Amino acid sequence: MITDPFFYALAIPALLIVGIAKGGLGGGIGILGVPLMALAIGPVQAAAIMLPILMLMDAFAVRQWWGRWDLANLRVIVPGAIAGIVLGTFTFRYLSEDAIRVLIGVIAVGFVANHFLGVLRRVPPPERRAPRPLAGTFWGAMAGFTSFGVHAGGPPINVYLLRQGLDKGTFQGTAVLFFMIVNWVKVPPYALLGQFDFANLTTSLVLAPLAPLGIRLGHWLHHQVDETWFFRFIYASLLIVGVRLILLGLA
Repeated sequence: MITDPFFYALAIPALLIVGIAKGGLGGGIGILGVPLMALAIGPVQAAAIMLPILMLMDAFAVRQWWGRWDLANLRVIVPGAIAGIVLGTFTFRYLSEDAIRVLIGVIAVGFVANHFLGVLRRVPPPERRAPRPLAGTFWGAMAGFTSFGVHAGGPPINVYLLRQGLDKGTFQGTAVLFFMIVNWVKVPPYALLGQFDFANLTTSLVLAPLAPLGIRLGHWLHHQVDETWFFRFIYASLLIVGVRLILLGLA
């Protein structure tokens, strides 16, 4: 088990942030988890420690948002995510985590820039639309791939879901169920790659009580923030996280 106090000083706020994201404030800020923990330990080990805790958070989050998901969109994005996880499994030893950070950071910043330009052109918020199979499969695959490496699937799937015109409850419920499925699919390849050793699992167990606390805090914040500010928060978090990931990846 990890005993370094500096690790826990970073891991505790990191996991609370992830729980808040899953509990009600969107997936964008959730990708801060591994980068924060990676300041004290290796990113691969940080991802391995986080996965069991993420799965516990998923259980609480799905209960909070039960039935609020959009199954039509899930049927499009989940198969793509599974394909992305398979790709991540076979390329795990060949792609650096820094390269993945830069990739996901560029996607996040690019999407926010596109949204900002739309605001300048006074483009109205997207209306509810039918699932888009090609776009959903592509962004689902990107989310699965980046989630496999560093649990950073939030920005890619937000690129797709934010354009679907979902209300904030349906948006959150869909994202929560999507990542619950994604995280369970990641378990066999993580095990095959030897990431669930005794030290990582015992550290996960010590940090596990943070899961329900973060979820409850996120759910409470979700109901305290109106829809306009909710999506402003999502875009702002995407920008901050995207820039941070690019800087980390290029450092």
